[in-house]
Amino acid sequence: MTGERGTTRWRPSDLPVFVVPLVAGFFQLMGSSGAERGMEYRHTPLDVLAYALLVAGPVALLFRRRLPTVTLAVVMTITVLYLLRGYVFGPVFLSPVVATVSAVAAGHRRSAWLIAAAGLAVLGGLGALTPFGPFRLAYWTFGHTLIVTTWLLLILTGAEVLRIRRERAVEMRRTRAEEERRQASEERLRIARELHDVLAHNISMINVQAGVALHLLDERPEQARTALSAIKDASKDALTEVRSVLGVLRQVNESAPRSPAAGLARLEEVVSRARVAGITVRTETTGDPRALPTGVDLAAFRIIQESLTNVTRHAGPGVTASVRIEYGDDELLIEVVDDGRGLPGDLPGGGNGIPGMRERVAALDGEISTGPITDSDGFRVWARLPVRHVTVYDVAMPDEVGPPATDDTNP
Repeated sequence: MTGERGTTRWRPSDLPVFVVPLVAGFFQLMGSSGAERGMEYRHTPLDVLAYALLVAGPVALLFRRRLPTVTLAVVMTITVLYLLRGYVFGPVFLSPVVATVSAVAAGHRRSAWLIAAAGLAVLGGLGALTPFGPFRLAYWTFGHTLIVTTWLLLILTGAEVLRIRRERAVEMRRTRAEEERRQASEERLRIARELHDVLAHNISMINVQAGVALHLLDERPEQARTALSAIKDASKDALTEVRSVLGVLRQVNESAPRSPAAGLARLEEVVSRARVAGITVRTETTGDPRALPTGVDLAAFRIIQESLTNVTRHAGPGVTASVRIEYGDDELLIEVVDDGRGLPGDLPGGGNGIPGMRERVAALDGEISTGPITDSDGFRVWARLPVRHVTVYDVAMPDEVGPPATDDTNP
């Protein structure tokens, strides 16, 4: 039975090892007894040895999973001995069928073919010479050899088909497992980026405002209220966004979010917090503002958010930052420049902000340039995010606007 993704497929190997030998032994005993009463040609009556051979084949099948090749050789020997004794054919071929399929499925293809060929050669060679000694097969003809050969070829071919299907199923399960691991890894990276962007921005604001509040608390306590209010708002927003991410992880669908999703529509919130932290922020938007794909909108918002966070943390007090957004026909250009002292060589915590921005841009097949401004103090972040549209007519590609040469650093 085939289930949906995540369910298991039933396989014959899931059965206990004794089930198939038990069924094969039952049919061989009952079928051979019935066939003996219905046959008119001369054959050796079933005796104790015949019943022992009919039981020995299924018993040997108990070892087919651990010793598939040995089991096939033993079962084939028992079957050939049974036939050479001249007993009625009946369903005696059930045990060789199971043993052959098990050996081929286990990967012992060459051994299975060689054992089957050896059994056919012995049966055909001695069958033509009987009766002599203990052998009583007096009615063996070339037609019997042809029938048994066809029967063996069909069994081996069917076993090969089952083996191929089994290998394909194993490969599909392995591929599906690798795809699930890859998707899980990508999802963990995405969540890590989201948490970093949310927490780094808001906690940086809280840290700056807490320092301002401590500085003003004794000399100008009335102005400390503004810093404490900013700390309250930043911590509330951080908790809200962290709960949103955790809700996705837990697959909680309690209610629709009350705040808009992160995107350029919320840019003023980020700019306002930076201004409260003492940063002068100027914004400029050119082109025709429009709705953007979710991934592009989120990436643009996070790049600006992280850039202003770095300005707040590392550029020093009293700096000015400019944010420029340009809407092109099939791209979005973002530039954040400050006139501070730039980012230090070693950032606390390993500096995951700029690598996170690079990952976001790379996921969208865009470009990004980060580094200090060569002719003055300050730092510059430039990014180009492709915006793909599906239209009837081709959209003319504008001349590519590239970033000026800078010392690209990765703090």
